[in-house]
Amino acid sequence: MNERIDAPWIPLWIPDAGHALRLAGVHFDAVRMRGPLAERVASELLRCTDFEAGPIVTEATGDRNMYFLLPPQTGGAYAWPPGVRVLTRSHGAMAYVGVPALTGVTWPLGWRSVPSAGVPFVDGELLWEVGCGLSPEGTRRS
Repeated sequence: MNERIDAPWIPLWIPDAGHALRLAGVHFDAVRMRGPLAERVASELLRCTDFEAGPIVTEATGDRNMYFLLPPQTGGAYAWPPGVRVLTRSHGAMAYVGVPALTGVTWPLGWRSVPSAGVPFVDGELLWEVGCGLSPEGTRRS
């Protein structure tokens, strides 16, 4: 899943090997989606952005979550559809997100889309629009 990825620009929060836990809200906020909704949203984001969607981390086990990484302290600006959870630092709450290296063995984590110098994060507003549009329940911006 993680063939060699040539990236001259690599954020400091991406580990050199394996994977590492990173505190959400410090380097990024994470929007967690599960299963089919996550897959549809990721595919649509990639299509809309000409395959430059920003960092999307996938889990190969369990609920097969996807974590869409947004700039820090921005995920709470949106009312996400039911079942979608924003992970950030707020009111004493802490959440950690597993981040894989860009190369080597990182199972059960992998990249659906990697960050780049031009697109270091997923666009929160675009993610919200796509997520609400594809979610059966939808929602409105808070």
